[in-house]
Amino acid sequence: MSTVRIGIVGLGRLGRRHAANLQHTQGAWLQAACSPLAEERDWAATALPGCTLYSDYDALLQDSQVDAVFLVTPTSLHADQIIAALRAGKHVFCEKPLALNVEDCLAVEEEACRHPQLKVMIGFVRRFDASYRNAAALLTAGELGHPYMVRSQTCDKNDESGFFVRFSGSSGGIFLDCSIHDIDLARWLLGNPKPKRVWATGTNALHPALAEHQDVDNGIAMCEFEGGQLACFFASRTLAHGHETLTEIFATAGRLSVGANPRADRVEISDASGIRNTCVQDFYQRFADAFVTEAQVFVDTIRHDRPSPVTLEDAREATRIGLAITQAFRSNEAVTL
Repeated sequence: MSTVRIGIVGLGRLGRRHAANLQHTQGAWLQAACSPLAEERDWAATALPGCTLYSDYDALLQDSQVDAVFLVTPTSLHADQIIAALRAGKHVFCEKPLALNVEDCLAVEEEACRHPQLKVMIGFVRRFDASYRNAAALLTAGELGHPYMVRSQTCDKNDESGFFVRFSGSSGGIFLDCSIHDIDLARWLLGNPKPKRVWATGTNALHPALAEHQDVDNGIAMCEFEGGQLACFFASRTLAHGHETLTEIFATAGRLSVGANPRADRVEISDASGIRNTCVQDFYQRFADAFVTEAQVFVDTIRHDRPSPVTLEDAREATRIGLAITQAFRSNEAVTL
């Protein structure tokens, strides 16, 4: 396939950024865009010239000019939308997480097995970040010996508008929404060990309304894997200075650290206040290049008939661990997987 004709579904904050990237992805053509919201379709009419616009997802799936769908929709819709796309003969990219329960993850896997010619890729974007890929390559080459522990965090700048508070009821909670990337990174960097046991705790430092959804604005979780490997996750929505994504990998012959200083650039400011640097303000600023690479990899996977670099099993296991951590937090007890 020389050109992959893509229909993007969901044109919110992240969907618009994906759409912009796809317009510049080699071997891709943005054929269609879909949203049930008139305001988002109005935006697409101006920003995505030449796209066929749909308000109904099923109508887009019936478009024979669309080879693949790019799903940037609420998590609760992911599984059903992936299954519908596969049945319509479309390749699928879907933002993380795969689903809000393991049963839906398994249903997607079963459907994908019926369509082995179609590619399905889940958007764990950090796997496509140059620094994380470098860290993974060093571990694979054995440069630091055997990795035995990962400490990883996703910390967002405080949003006083409370967007994530309103979103909490459908997001699955902070561990499934924020820590899902860290969970996937831990599995990837530790060599895909099987999870054994998890426990978690958390607090609401600034947003007590989250308690209504049994959620917190700061959470800590631990995961013990078979063979003794460990992972520690920290998620926060209340940072004052910006966004921080930090991962440390401890191994028998050394340690790797990715993102220890969330700097926006290489400028250091020295003045009467001291020495400092500006920080990235959100996840997209930190991973903008990785999102571009991710889109290109998805298109190349289809064009060159390559295996998906992020499997449905990877996505299911990340969801399974995230759900167990959420259960551990809400029950205040360790959960065995």
